[in-house]
Amino acid sequence: MRGNFMILTVRMVVGQICRNMVFPYASLLILAVGGSTSQIGVVNGLMPIAGLLVYPVAGYHTDRRGRVRLMALAGYMSAFTTLIFVFAPSWEWIALASLLQGFAVLEFPPSSAILTESLEPRYRGVGFATMTTLATLFAITSPYIAGVITETLGNEVGVRALYAIYMLSFIINTMILRFLTGAEPEGDPGELPSVTTILREVYGGIPELVRSMPRGVKALSVVTGMAFIANALTAPFWVVYATDIVGISNVEWGLILLIESFIKIGLTIPAGMVADRYGRAKTLFAAVFLSLVSLPSIVLATSFVHVLLVRVGAALAVALYMPASTALMADLVPREIRGRVMSAVGRGSVMVGATGGGTGGPGMGYFFTLFVMAGSVLGGVLYSIDPSYPWWGVLATCVVQMVFVVLFIRDPEKRER
Repeated sequence: MRGNFMILTVRMVVGQICRNMVFPYASLLILAVGGSTSQIGVVNGLMPIAGLLVYPVAGYHTDRRGRVRLMALAGYMSAFTTLIFVFAPSWEWIALASLLQGFAVLEFPPSSAILTESLEPRYRGVGFATMTTLATLFAITSPYIAGVITETLGNEVGVRALYAIYMLSFIINTMILRFLTGAEPEGDPGELPSVTTILREVYGGIPELVRSMPRGVKALSVVTGMAFIANALTAPFWVVYATDIVGISNVEWGLILLIESFIKIGLTIPAGMVADRYGRAKTLFAAVFLSLVSLPSIVLATSFVHVLLVRVGAALAVALYMPASTALMADLVPREIRGRVMSAVGRGSVMVGATGGGTGGPGMGYFFTLFVMAGSVLGGVLYSIDPSYPWWGVLATCVVQMVFVVLFIRDPEKRER
């Protein structure tokens, strides 16, 4: 734990503490200010739109210069847009804030590249696992505390207070960036083209970029994309389903997420070691299988214990998935095109069974944007028809993941640096 890896880990810890307070309850604010379950889907579907513009530009800069400046700009933008959530008088304002917050994905390609280059290839699995575990450890009580806050202050005032805390985390993390060193790529970056030129070059060069990707990267991109679509369908509705359909309280939901966090803390580093020693592809297969078994079974839940068992399965899945998929993507992507590939398909990671607050993150690239937007809107429509329907969609995405993992994903003989 040193250098840029330590700094990025500290930033992740600060962000995770506040994200774990807001995200599991974010949908309750939409309902509290007059929105419906269909509008929850619309709000979450707006956030990825900006990625179509921002990801290619960020990826272009990542391979040349300006990584830290992009991350700082994203931090200030995030703080401002989060303030809109705090004072939003209606769900339309929340939708606007969600749309604007999508521009903060500027941070993800450069942070992904810096993180990948901060770890020795043979230690990437356990390195990513350690980072995730520390963030989960420090944020372990966040969902439960947030549950108590929303139960005490009410859904509207309580969630607004959580967003205010979340805003402070962006300010702190932006200040931490000053400690990054040696984060820029070597060599002459050349003259910087205009945004329109970058977009024309990036989108016009998609066929060439896809051809340059190793087969394993293409397959892993499909697996990751399916996971993001699954989150788009269900992430905003976990808390709504648990409290409205199953009938548990906000505090009980927070307690379930607390127990889930304990499990992830205990298993993520061992899972990273397993991925490094026995194979990342095999570990990824185990994670996808657990997702297939656990996530859709929420439709059978009728009590606190049932929901807890479902989330335990999700905890096991994400503990295996995060280090295996992130390390595998780093192993497979050539360094000279890492920024462009990671802006297109992400760093390979995704929070399996995410419980709200959007469907993006460092794992998502612009290749997935339209699919995630459609999934978010579709999830809201399906939930309004029948609350179980979104999770049947998750079942379908897990089946597709299994097929691609079995047929196309293998550990490379030589890992990229």
